[in-house]
Amino acid sequence: MSLESWKKQLEEFLKQQKFKDCNVVVMPDFFLDRLINLDLDTEDFFRLVADVAKRKGGSLDGISQADIKGGNAINVASALASLGVKVAPIVCTSEYGLQQIKYHFRNKPIDISRIKACGKASITTALEFKTPNGKTNVMLRDLGALADFGPDSLDENDYEAIEEADYTCLFNWAGTLHWGTALAEAVFERAKLGHGKAYYDTADPNPNAQAMAALVERVLKTSKVDILSVNENEAVTYASLLDPSLKEKLNLLDFTELAMEAARFLVKHFPARIDLHTTTFSATLSGTREVVVPTFKVKVNRATGAGDAWNAGNILADHNELCDECRLMLANAVSACYLSSADGMHPTKEKLLGFIKANPLV
Repeated sequence: MSLESWKKQLEEFLKQQKFKDCNVVVMPDFFLDRLINLDLDTEDFFRLVADVAKRKGGSLDGISQADIKGGNAINVASALASLGVKVAPIVCTSEYGLQQIKYHFRNKPIDISRIKACGKASITTALEFKTPNGKTNVMLRDLGALADFGPDSLDENDYEAIEEADYTCLFNWAGTLHWGTALAEAVFERAKLGHGKAYYDTADPNPNAQAMAALVERVLKTSKVDILSVNENEAVTYASLLDPSLKEKLNLLDFTELAMEAARFLVKHFPARIDLHTTTFSATLSGTREVVVPTFKVKVNRATGAGDAWNAGNILADHNELCDECRLMLANAVSACYLSSADGMHPTKEKLLGFIKANPLV
């Protein structure tokens, strides 16, 4: 079938009055985010900052900024809830952060009863720069209480919710600085006692590089994970860790080949299905089967949160047993619709249907 045929099939799915019931647990991070949208490349920005510093301080006016909810788990929860999926976040934050979550999700089907007000909030300042290939971001993070979040942060009620979930989704391994691998082991082992799937997106592991080998051996090489979601950089990082000689080979390839070769390497070494999302395509690899679907061609208004929106679409489509082509196309659409929206809101089913009808694939 052609891409247009898959697109029509996806439109018919979205026209349904109701999706299959789905109960998702997401963990463990909520960040108070400030997005700083710089209509500058890094060289121009640093030159302006240096000029201000030389005159012993001052202001740079006209810099677009926004305070929003952040963190991989909470952003996935927001995207899923906008699509009508029932979500229970198990995240840590401060009392102030808890009030922010209550405000942001006041009209969405989210169970906030398991949120832990356990100390200092996690905070991110994201600098979004112009590049020849579009927007990119540099995130300045204060992990707060998240750094010490681990298995002991959960109680038996939390573990029961994990066992009962259709999907238990764990994110931001490096952010759970001290107990990330132990948390993944404990959470996914309990998830396996239930009927649901273990969904893992570690995000960028490099901030905790010294602990990556243990994560790979104790979690990623085991059967604890059903679906491993990675972007191109994460795929290359893990593939290169498994085979250091691979990095030199990978550096000789172009972008598309680089991402796919890394994913192909991972699927040979990890039992999980590998779901790869990039700026130009997404792919799913399981055994010897590979499916690749291009992304939608849109004007990108933000560089932060694309992967979280993609994961939400991927989970929804997986639970409703869409074919791989439609699943990847739906995930691509949720991400592209979010990135191109003027208000930065995650799409509803109705908005997503209109977006898919109106927008071409790359």
